[in-house]
Amino acid sequence: MKLIKKNLNPLLIFIFLGLIIGTLTWDILERLIVLSGSGFSLTTHPIGFDLGVISFFIRFNPGSIAGITGSVLLFKSL
Repeated sequence: MKLIKKNLNPLLIFIFLGLIIGTLTWDILERLIVLSGSGFSLTTHPIGFDLGVISFFIRFNPGSIAGITGSVLLFKSL
C-alpha cells in the first residue's frame, strides 16, 4: 500500500501492534531459553513515562525491531 496522509494512522497502528507483539514474543522466547538452562538478555532498560496515575513502559529488544519490520512489510503488502 502506498503511504499517503490517509494511510498514516493505520500505519502507526500497525507499527504499534507489531512493536507490542514482537516485544512479547521475544520476552516469551527469552524466558523459555532461561528455563532450558542457559541465560542471556538482549533487552534494554524500560523506556516510557510515569505520571503517578498512569504509567507506560516498553522494553526494546530484537523482537521489537522484528515486529516493527514485519508490520511495515505487512502494511506495504496490503
